[in-house]
Amino acid sequence: MEKIICGIQQIGIGVTNVYEVWKWYKEFLGTDIRIFEDSTVAELMLPYTGGQPRERHAVLTVNLQGGGGLEIWQYKGRTPLAPSFNVQIGDYGIYAIKFKCRDINVAYNSFASKGVEPLTKPQKNPAGINHFFVKDPFNNTFEIFESISWFKNDGKPTGGVSGAIVGVSNIDNSLKVYTKLLGYDKVLSDLTGNFSDLNGLPGGSGTFRRIILTHSKPRKGAFSALFGDTQIELVQAMDRTPNKIFKDRLWGDLGFIHLCFDIKNMDSLEKECNELGFPFTVNSNIKHNDKGSFDMGEAAGHFTYIEDPDGTLIEFVEAHRLPLLKSLGISLNLNKRDPEKSLPHWIINLMGLKKVKGL
Repeated sequence: MEKIICGIQQIGIGVTNVYEVWKWYKEFLGTDIRIFEDSTVAELMLPYTGGQPRERHAVLTVNLQGGGGLEIWQYKGRTPLAPSFNVQIGDYGIYAIKFKCRDINVAYNSFASKGVEPLTKPQKNPAGINHFFVKDPFNNTFEIFESISWFKNDGKPTGGVSGAIVGVSNIDNSLKVYTKLLGYDKVLSDLTGNFSDLNGLPGGSGTFRRIILTHSKPRKGAFSALFGDTQIELVQAMDRTPNKIFKDRLWGDLGFIHLCFDIKNMDSLEKECNELGFPFTVNSNIKHNDKGSFDMGEAAGHFTYIEDPDGTLIEFVEAHRLPLLKSLGISLNLNKRDPEKSLPHWIINLMGLKKVKGL
């Protein structure tokens, strides 16, 4: 069976205080659904955690209007490090998370009216899509862009995670991962020059090659209707030598730590990764139980990691069990479903019962 990329499941964010950060995201980005929360030891990430298992507290939260989630990740017993330099657009790694909105002006005003001044005004990107940039109080940058891909309408000004801006050293080399492996095969824009829509960002007045990608075919899989259409923007600085955003730091330190895709058929994916020259650097298969799953607290599945050509971490998760209503002991067994078929909307809507009202 061929691999199935179901969509962006989540992007991980290293923080100093899970609840302080989540409270801000809940208010400004609508991520008020708790998918899971646990405190465990990250045993399998040794290549990226200094060779030691690390205790951590993590929450996966989504905005049920549509899009992927945020995995808010906090070290326990270790103070996470910030970059030792001022991160600029074009630096290697995940520079910004893309969040979608229906109306760019409504989304912009939702921040400005609450005292958060966005970094840029609403304007069109090179693909002709209205967008703006905003920074949270924790020094993370987000791009808000207009989209027509939605799961439902709860009246919130934004939806969930719908892509990322990734700094790379050579776009053509990076396409081996983002186009060939991840299926971002439709080019919305590919231009080189100076871009007025980046002028409010650190380093944004420089010269860049920017390629904005999406997928030509709708995603398939259990949560594909929720994840929706997504974009990846690769940015290559042409007039300076960028820094690696996670230089001399560990996975889980402050900032965007990984880009995670929900997938099916991990064995096929591994074969393809090997053929393209991007082998798994982490594989939970070594810790599977007798049912073939790695226990992730309330959830279970199989997860792996690769690095893109510049070392940006990309995670793949093949979920086997997900908690639906923990209080009633109800969970989803995803192994017994057609891997290409989306869950019925009413089942996904049940996650609304996990809405968090206060933090």
